[in-house]
Amino acid sequence: MILIMWYAYLTCSWNIVGGFAGQLSFAHPAFAGLGAYVSTLLFMYCGLTPWLGMLVGGLFAVLIVITIGYPCFKLRGAYFAITSIALAEVLRIAVENTDELFGIKIGGPMGLLVPLRGHSPLYMQFTTKEHYYYVILAMMLFGLFVTHRITKSKMGYYLAAIRNDVDAALALGVNVTKYRLLAAAISAFLAALGGTFYAQFVLYIHPSGIMGQYLAFELVFIAIVGGRGTFIGPLLGAFTLVPLSELSRIYLGGGYSGVHLLVYGFLVMLVILFMPRGLSAPAENIYLALERRLRPAWALERGDTDAAAKR
Repeated sequence: MILIMWYAYLTCSWNIVGGFAGQLSFAHPAFAGLGAYVSTLLFMYCGLTPWLGMLVGGLFAVLIVITIGYPCFKLRGAYFAITSIALAEVLRIAVENTDELFGIKIGGPMGLLVPLRGHSPLYMQFTTKEHYYYVILAMMLFGLFVTHRITKSKMGYYLAAIRNDVDAALALGVNVTKYRLLAAAISAFLAALGGTFYAQFVLYIHPSGIMGQYLAFELVFIAIVGGRGTFIGPLLGAFTLVPLSELSRIYLGGGYSGVHLLVYGFLVMLVILFMPRGLSAPAENIYLALERRLRPAWALERGDTDAAAKR
């Protein structure tokens, strides 16, 4: 369940730029990796609690977005996607080939072990998984809250206009680059927080794991299956695909290596073909049907209440 909610949280953060802003980005693992490495190094060398280190990591991710994002957001479609892959891979390869920097041990291809401090909520280290469950639950709810606020704000309407027709948004005076950068900055900041949680939960960071393109494709697939650009999509996708992926890996991955990936990809293909809007579309239809059935009861109850008040 912790893993499912972690994927749901990361997909929520990806959905801001990849769903609402309509920019297919594969750079998300790089931001999660930045959060993991920055917070862990601050923890190791400065004794800074990960609760604060995750904020510093988030600011580093935002700085990277602002630095390289402005020219990148001039690109569209496949060109932007390819550029995001290239940037993420450059950062991963740089970390993987750097064992030490200015006397600070990065770990290089061997990765980085997070030092243990025992059971200490201050250092986000617990003896039982129950505490991690509540931490990631709070983070997931926070991610949903942020995305909900964006969809109901002026920024959300601008992002929807940009996603549907960039040229029309430009003609209406929308500052496309500004709002794409803002969406990417929020998205990267949240992803970095998720990277810190991952580091403290697993107690080990490897650049090919947290910063690999496999994670990027997983987030994209989860968003597509759940419903890209929808509020509830990341939850539906994560709670569907992650358990299925783990089950297929357990029952099919042992005898035939890679078969679970074929099952995973086949399901994504079916959803794209038969449910282009993802699982959020039937979920929305069910909600509307229930609302229509319950509405007469609500109206009758409201009528009885009004009549009693008049007496």
